[in-house]
Amino acid sequence: MTPHDSQHEHGSAYEKYEYEYEYEKYAYEKDGAAIYRQSFATIRAEADLSGLPADVGRVAVRMIHACGMVDLVRDLSWSPGVVSRAREALKAGAPVLCDVRMVASGVTRARLPADNEVVCTLSDPAVPELAAGLGTTRSAAALELWRDRLDGAVVAIGNAPTALFRLLEMIDAGAPRPAAVIGVPVGFVGAAESKDALAAHSSGVEHLVVRGRRGGSALAAAAINAIAREEE
Repeated sequence: MTPHDSQHEHGSAYEKYEYEYEYEKYAYEKDGAAIYRQSFATIRAEADLSGLPADVGRVAVRMIHACGMVDLVRDLSWSPGVVSRAREALKAGAPVLCDVRMVASGVTRARLPADNEVVCTLSDPAVPELAAGLGTTRSAAALELWRDRLDGAVVAIGNAPTALFRLLEMIDAGAPRPAAVIGVPVGFVGAAESKDALAAHSSGVEHLVVRGRRGGSALAAAAINAIAREEE
C-alpha cells in the first residue's frame, strides 16, 4: 500500500463517518462541558442541600452526580470538620488509602493538591495469607498493610464493610489515626452497621458516611474528588 493509498483509505473512512453523522436519529447534548454544567445545575435544583454546611454540600453534589440519586442527602452523616480536615491533610501530602481498586481508579489524580499517593493494597501477594491467619476477608486483611501510612491519611472505603470494621478495630488497638474516613461501603450484610459504628466511634475520627445499605466505590471516589479541590 502506498502513502497515497493509505490517505485515500483513511479519507474514505472519515467521509463515511461524516456521512453517517449527518443522519443522527437522536437529539442529545454532545458538549462535555455543557453536560457537566447542566448536571450540577440539575442536582442543585432538585436536591435539598439546605441542611448541609457549604463544604459538605459541595461534596454531596459530587456524590449525587456519581449515583444519580438526589435523595442521597437524607442519608448523609458527617462530623463537623471532616471536609476541612481531609482537605488540609491532602494539601500536606497525605496518601489516600482505598479499600478496592475501583475506588482508587475513580480518584482524579489531577484534582489532588500534592501529587498524593493513592494506595490500594488488596492485590498485594501477602493478603491471602493474612486473611487466612486473621480469619477475615481479604478486603479487611489488606488494611494490615496500611499501618505505616495510616497516620494522618485520608481513608476511602466504598466496597467492603469488613474493611471499615477492621479499620475501627485497628484504631481501638492503638493503630495510628487517619485524618478522615470516607466510609460508604455498600451492601446488605454489615454495610449499615459498619457505617453506624464509624459515626459512633469513641475516637471521634472525622468521618462522612451514607447511612443504610447504599454506598459504593463511585461515591467514595466522588467524595475524595470533591474534597481534594473546592472547585466543581
